[in-house]
Amino acid sequence: MVALAIFSLAALAMVRLQGYSVRSTSNLSDSSMAWQVARNVAVEILSNPTPPTLGETRGDALNGGQNWQWTATTRSTDDSRLVTVDIDVVGTGNAAQRKARLTIARPVEQ
Repeated sequence: MVALAIFSLAALAMVRLQGYSVRSTSNLSDSSMAWQVARNVAVEILSNPTPPTLGETRGDALNGGQNWQWTATTRSTDDSRLVTVDIDVVGTGNAAQRKARLTIARPVEQ
């Protein structure tokens, strides 16, 4: 009986651990998608021949079957040849808690 009680406690602990593992995997997947959206926006900004205008730009992206909202804030730097762009990504729906922030520097003239 004692062995059965110990085994059942261990089995319950394993079931709880598996549930936590599944939730963590889902959260990691959403966070990875948020970072991917941020990198995609950064590539678009860096590859565009026209430099971004100072201020805020907003957009939406569909990635991984989820909608993501991004904001790119462009600021001037002490070096007149460069601007910095802060890219913030926030998920919607089930991924609303997933966020990513990426900062890049871009030459004003290419």
